[in-house]
Amino acid sequence: MPRHRDPRLPIVVHRNARAGLRLTCGQRRRLVGLLVSAGDVWACVLELNAWRRARQDVPLVSYQGLCRELAAAGSACFGELDSAGARSVLRRYSDAWFAAAARRKKGDASARFPRRRRKMMPVRWYHGTFALEGRRLRIPVARGCPPLRVRLDRDLPYPAESIRAATLLYDAGRLWVDVTAEVPVAAYPPDGEPDPERVAGVDLGIIHPYAVAGPGGQALLVSGRAVRAEHHLHLKDTKARRRAVARRAPKPGQRGSRRWRRYRRRQRIVEVRHRRRVRQAQHEAARTVIGWAVARRIGTLAVGDPRSVLNLAAGRRHNQRTRDRRVGHLIAVLRDKASRPGSP
Repeated sequence: MPRHRDPRLPIVVHRNARAGLRLTCGQRRRLVGLLVSAGDVWACVLELNAWRRARQDVPLVSYQGLCRELAAAGSACFGELDSAGARSVLRRYSDAWFAAAARRKKGDASARFPRRRRKMMPVRWYHGTFALEGRRLRIPVARGCPPLRVRLDRDLPYPAESIRAATLLYDAGRLWVDVTAEVPVAAYPPDGEPDPERVAGVDLGIIHPYAVAGPGGQALLVSGRAVRAEHHLHLKDTKARRRAVARRAPKPGQRGSRRWRRYRRRQRIVEVRHRRRVRQAQHEAARTVIGWAVARRIGTLAVGDPRSVLNLAAGRRHNQRTRDRRVGHLIAVLRDKASRPGSP
């Protein structure tokens, strides 16, 4: 996906979708090998810059310079990982380094440069390097390796010709594929464009994520009781599981038993599932607000930002409630959907 799009082309928005994989044992082993090889690329970049720091040289962080080092290393250095997948890891490192440098330049002393090793790293391939036919995805591999074709567990919501990137990642014991598609912005009907003079106020609440007050006494209240119940149930389940395994917890420095490692794996799966449910519910709530505003030709949303209250010491129970709101994510998804409200 290009970083700079020609302004003469039609306006599009980028949307992501995630799909699981149905794999054989051999396919799973090869895909995990690709992620481990990507972690080796990340570790090599960290080691290279550690040597340069020891010699008091300028760090090598530009994407072009890292790609030149990768080309000088030759092919078949990282197992079945091809050069396009390796360059995606270099792009991730370069972006992380320059983002930390920009934050430190603005005075944020908590920003840290990427110096932590990762066992596995996500691998991204761009349009033209992979092939998608229905649920069949061909993943590129290094030259001389047998082809790798996998099957998705569901149909993607976007046509294959609009998909511009595919990312292989490992999350909570499962392998996933994230696809990024270019979706054209839908045009408004005649005399149906939002009017910037029509303003609606949006309040972010604890029980209800969005409360909207529009012109003419019109209002919308998006219920969040299901999300709150999900938070309460997840917290209760987490407390019960931790209480049950507290006596078997390994001491600092110990590896832990197989039962403990199974518990930790199960805990990661439950945590990821909980975050996925809450995130999906908040996206649907934001879509409801934007659809309501577009139907009433509201062109401006005044959103209150209550993030300043998160730093107040109001007791552990109330602090837990305010943190569970994920105010920053609520504002981010509302801004994302309001930036191109005509998009499907």
